[in-house]
Amino acid sequence: MHRVSLPTIFAGALMVAVAAPMLLQPAQAETMNFKADLQGASEVPATASKGTGAGAITFDTTTKKLDYKVTYSGLSGAATMGHIHGPAEVGSNAGVVIPFANAASPIEGTAILTDAQAADLLAGKMYVNVHTAENKGGEIRGQIIKP
Repeated sequence: MHRVSLPTIFAGALMVAVAAPMLLQPAQAETMNFKADLQGASEVPATASKGTGAGAITFDTTTKKLDYKVTYSGLSGAATMGHIHGPAEVGSNAGVVIPFANAASPIEGTAILTDAQAADLLAGKMYVNVHTAENKGGEIRGQIIKP
């Protein structure tokens, strides 16, 4: 018969008591930051626009909440619409994922992504596009990337 000492039993119980609350903790959310540098040369096909812009994007990995702020200046005219598109690599076009309610700078908003959209964002396969009457397909564009 094998005997276990009282200190050994106590040490084992203490380890379980200390570890159990850690196992029951909810996963910690991670907020990730992204950016987009918008310019005409990034459009597909490229435009000669002198316009430039910047996007600041944050993403909560637990809630899948995406917050964005896009500013721009120097466009050929008033922005007629703007969107986040995907999935697409640099140099490729894709459909609209998040339409902006108002295209006037600054563009600010929030969206909840699907699992597939979140994966595309994390893989660098989304971009911001701002359209004008002169450049209906998009005047300035910027891929959403980690800084």
